[in-house]
Amino acid sequence: MSDAAVANANASADASASASASARRVSLPARPLHVGVVGATGNVGSVMLEVLAERGVAIEQLRVFASARSVGRELCCGTHAAVVEDLATADPAGLDVALFSAGADRAREHAARFAAVGCVVIDNSSAFRMDPDIALVVPEVNGHAARTGGRVIANPNCSTIQLVVALKPLLEAAGLEQVQVTTFQSVSGTGKEAMEELRSQTPAALAGEPVEPSVYPHQIAFNVLPHCDSFDENGHTKEELKLVNESRKILEQPALRIAATCVRVPVFVSHSEAVHLRTREPLSPDEARALLAAAPGVRIVDDPAAGQYPMPVSAAGQDDVLVGRIRRDESAENGLALFVVADNLRKGAATNAVQILELLQQP
Repeated sequence: MSDAAVANANASADASASASASARRVSLPARPLHVGVVGATGNVGSVMLEVLAERGVAIEQLRVFASARSVGRELCCGTHAAVVEDLATADPAGLDVALFSAGADRAREHAARFAAVGCVVIDNSSAFRMDPDIALVVPEVNGHAARTGGRVIANPNCSTIQLVVALKPLLEAAGLEQVQVTTFQSVSGTGKEAMEELRSQTPAALAGEPVEPSVYPHQIAFNVLPHCDSFDENGHTKEELKLVNESRKILEQPALRIAATCVRVPVFVSHSEAVHLRTREPLSPDEARALLAAAPGVRIVDDPAAGQYPMPVSAAGQDDVLVGRIRRDESAENGLALFVVADNLRKGAATNAVQILELLQQP
């Protein structure tokens, strides 16, 4: 094993130990907070700054962290401004909470260091999501878990978040036997470079000119790729496995039968999901619609005859999970089908992290 791999493994273990050793009831003070945003110059990090300001989180001090190449840039969060610090060398002492969106490797390397000085880390990467000692939290679904898993808290995958928000009220009312989901994921989930690749390929493809892919293995403009993240030996992608395993953990349904196919589509922002499910008890589309309409974080958009259904352009910039096309799945007993859309940068990442922060400030 390489030195870097050993360091990452040790850091991951340290983060788990730190989480387990912390007081089992985690909270944040009710006063204005000392807040850090790690990966602040990235797609999600920049939206975290926007969401903190929009939701009126009381901030006493803002600090922002990124790689060495971004050091010295000034970033704003409402009326607060901060100069980017080098994550590798910065001292996190004094922070109450840090929102991490710097990737799994950096989370494994630095989360334990932040937690060790008393900082609550809310990490947006995949580094700690399946660690049994670390809470994986969607506030509308399992908010209780946020206070019981230690100072490192995991933010789920973007596709998982919107799926479990829609599934939770149906699970509570009628149980779940099986879930099949096909995702249609926007390029912003890959990062800024992917958004630029779609933007630059589009005029070339329209003009019939050759397109040279860089971020993706094939042209993304006017194309779809059944390929999100890398493949395992069984033909599943990591994204598909994240959706399956994280959903089971968040819903506290370890035996739930769930299958996923994840597809990258030429959309800038918002992920869509076609969901087919079987409930344990009968549940009509009208009953499902009423349950979802009353669920926190859900907005029903379901009048197909009038052209009203969830779409990526409708969800972009919003924090609600949009649900529509609610109907029977005639191919299965107690079958239902629905279409679920959410902004992957907001509810799928930044907003969910800030909601966890807010939850930890509640009495």
